Amino acid sequence: MRATSLLRKVLCLPSLRVTGAEFVDDALVIDVAPTARVPRCGSCRRKVRGAPHSQRERLWRHLDLGGLKTFLRYTISRLYCKRCAVTVEHVPWAQSGSRFTSPFENQVAYLAQKCDQTMVTKLMRVAWRSVGRIVRDVVHGQRAAGPDRLDGLSIIGIDELHVGKRSGFITLITDHQRGRIVWGGPGKSSKAVKAFFEELGPERSKGITHVTLDMSAAYIKGVREAVPDAKIVFDRFHVQRLVHDAVDEVRRELVRVAEEADEKTAIKGTRTPLQKNPWNLSRFEKDKLSALKHSNSPLYRAYLLKETMLAILDRRQINVARSKLKEWLSWAARSRLEPLKKLAGTIRKHTDGILEYVRTGLSNGRVEGFNGKARTITRRAFGLASTSSLIAMLFLCCGGIHLQPSHVSLMGIH
Repeated sequence: MRATSLLRKVLCLPSLRVTGAEFVDDALVIDVAPTARVPRCGSCRRKVRGAPHSQRERLWRHLDLGGLKTFLRYTISRLYCKRCAVTVEHVPWAQSGSRFTSPFENQVAYLAQKCDQTMVTKLMRVAWRSVGRIVRDVVHGQRAAGPDRLDGLSIIGIDELHVGKRSGFITLITDHQRGRIVWGGPGKSSKAVKAFFEELGPERSKGITHVTLDMSAAYIKGVREAVPDAKIVFDRFHVQRLVHDAVDEVRRELVRVAEEADEKTAIKGTRTPLQKNPWNLSRFEKDKLSALKHSNSPLYRAYLLKETMLAILDRRQINVARSKLKEWLSWAARSRLEPLKKLAGTIRKHTDGILEYVRTGLSNGRVEGFNGKARTITRRAFGLASTSSLIAMLFLCCGGIHLQPSHVSLMGIH
């Protein structure tokens, strides 16, 4: 068997013929050419007849062969396409504009899903920034080849993610039904939400029935302007955290105004029992709360308000919850506890969204889970060069993209 035939079989690349090979330094350079007689436009893939506009030798990095860095070499043409004007010739082994072959990009993206970015750079012997660019290209190709990720959306979640001082925040949109991230963009303002709905389009926006989010005024404004008929569902755990914070603020204020040292110490030791669920309290913590009922009635009243709100959120009868929430708001307003009176005003303003949680049981838990995974991805990569790289990595790991190692796609070996 000739060496060129052997190399063609080893490469396992379709629509390609090998014309030669040589060793250059510590790398193997294989001369290749498309099998098609008539070149195609790199943008629209239409056949382009006529003399090339210009030609230039180019190298594409391929998967290593025998431990050697391997490159494909071809003299590529610039063509004049009637539709796209002057463009680069399409080659079957790589995407237009890429300096890596498609199997190489697939292998890098597959590894990026499974391990940290530094390991990918060492294993594939490629620059750190190139991993981010390859991930963006693979994600773009997967999204272009498959069904539109924004089709069929009806229940979505919106949340922000802090990605560092330089990049600031990004807004993530999650599909609750399919359990994946479907959109990401810079910022955490109503403009970010507006950008998502502009990409979604007016027709598909009509299909949005529920939107889960926290009490961000910017997100509420963006949703109300884009889909006024959609039901807003406020995240239960965000409401719960507001109540916990209000109780802790009451505790800190009582510590500050306490005159006796023993009284200060007694109040300081109640932080954990006040925040825990009743069924998780130890005997000692239960005794501490019982003593608090007689020694510090304002703090115990704040504790009862917290437990009552959590009981309302646990209900599933919407009419009963509405009645109980109205009673709670009246109680909090008369409690003479400023943090809880302020909280009552916030909850009164967002009553409909809170009751919608009671009715549907929807929350931002899935979105928060993706946020946690995003932070892991950022740490795993030891920081990402740009916001677009992080968003592409999130789509790769949390967007429902399923990749196989390149040897599976090339040779069908499992």
